Amino acid sequence: MQTKFMVYICNARITYFCMNIQETVDFHLRSTLFATRRMYNLLAAENGITQGIGYVLINVGKEGVPATKIAPMMGMGTSSLSRLLKTMEDDGLIFRESNEEDRRVVKIFLTPRGVELRSRVRKVVVEFNKKLSEKIDPADMEAFVRVNETIRKQVCNDLMLINGDNCNEE
Repeated sequence: MQTKFMVYICNARITYFCMNIQETVDFHLRSTLFATRRMYNLLAAENGITQGIGYVLINVGKEGVPATKIAPMMGMGTSSLSRLLKTMEDDGLIFRESNEEDRRVVKIFLTPRGVELRSRVRKVVVEFNKKLSEKIDPADMEAFVRVNETIRKQVCNDLMLINGDNCNEE
């Protein structure tokens, strides 16, 4: 099935090209993301959690992390993050601590149960990445990282044009 995509307008001329959807960058990113997410969700379910909870666990270190930093790391909205953090708190995986000097700043910390679960989650991620590193040449991995960075920058540029969003790039 062929789909037409507008590429650019140049000198008042609109240029189109045809491409099969399986040839798009979007197709490859999306299919890989969904396959990876499905795998991690199945593995996380074995520990009674979701892939999202596992991602939070991995990203909260001993020094804690400001709650406001988690949403951009995960690419999710604040209301979804609030629900996720509430679930994690109710399940005894995290606790929140307000900054003494500025009560608006709330840091997230792992409970002992959260730390133990984080080590299991981290092991799963490390094992998967070891398997990939055995199959992917280091030069190919470097190229993969560069290509993904280019895509991310283009998405951020487009978001900036669409709605002024800066992708929370740091």
